[in-house]
Amino acid sequence: MRIGVIGTGRIGTIHANTLSRHREVGSLILTDAEPARAQELALRLGETAAPGVEEIFRWGVDAVVITTATSAHAELIGRAARSGLPVFCEKPIALDLAGTLAAIAEVEAAGTILQMGFQRRFDAGYTGAREAVRSGRLGRLHTVRAVTSDQSPPPAEWLPVSGGLFRDALIHDFDVLRWVTGRKVVDVYAAGSDAGPAMFRAAGDVDTAAAVLTLDDGTLATATATRLNGAGYDVRMELAGELDQIVVGLDDRTPIASTEPTGPPAADKPWTGFLERFGPAYESELNAFVDVVRGGRPNPCDGREVLQAFRIAEACEVSRRERRAVALAEIPGAEPGAQGAPGPPGA
Repeated sequence: MRIGVIGTGRIGTIHANTLSRHREVGSLILTDAEPARAQELALRLGETAAPGVEEIFRWGVDAVVITTATSAHAELIGRAARSGLPVFCEKPIALDLAGTLAAIAEVEAAGTILQMGFQRRFDAGYTGAREAVRSGRLGRLHTVRAVTSDQSPPPAEWLPVSGGLFRDALIHDFDVLRWVTGRKVVDVYAAGSDAGPAMFRAAGDVDTAAAVLTLDDGTLATATATRLNGAGYDVRMELAGELDQIVVGLDDRTPIASTEPTGPPAADKPWTGFLERFGPAYESELNAFVDVVRGGRPNPCDGREVLQAFRIAEACEVSRRERRAVALAEIPGAEPGAQGAPGPPGA
């Protein structure tokens, strides 16, 4: 199998390393907006560098991995679909709902594969939480609390093209909330603060945000995020049911300290970022993509799944901006049966 990797930044380098080691992948063609970066990585891995995207499609590949800037995702997804190629793409599909829907429509019209990169679905902790919820171990689930905290803010120039804190960071929490619980979100109420560094206000973004979400079976969820958590990179999910409570992301590297006299000590080596925290999950999702391309398993996260997480993020942005509760039914692209009535857990 020959795979084209478009984008060789941080995530692209990780994915290229994973694919280069995979026994079912014979070769890679790498390209990047900065050709020297792709050439350096290709030399290190013993793979081929291409001058640009045109060569990826012209030289012939069996699948494409897209890790470029978000603004290029939708066009590249569409081009791959028109070429009949399976695609793995980092989230999101696009920075707006219209672009997201258009790209999904192209994939569905072509009948090709689009697997999106929501790596938390491949993390051992979230997988364990999903199994605990589905097995009935917690009893009736009534409360979920999700936390995502970056140790340090991103570069100022990146903020205007990021999509904002809800679409860029909390979208992971929204997706994994649906995946772990098997429920749909009915409505949201969200708020954000730009009281931190001025670059967030300049970009029209917020550095800290919180959302209250109601699920279709009455479960209440909160999701919070910040770009400013100097203690380290903190990603957790707490799930409380009538019989038991569990937590994802609590280990000896969680950057949180107890004030109790007998509480656990602070982490000696706290997580510093998502690449470190989710390293095994990133590898697993690319291995899954190879299996999907080979026909060995169903797609674990298609475009429609990403669309639903994006709709939640979009509803949160509307709620923050207009200071009101927003029903998901107000956001185009609803999945069947998503009008607020309780239904059976999803797959």
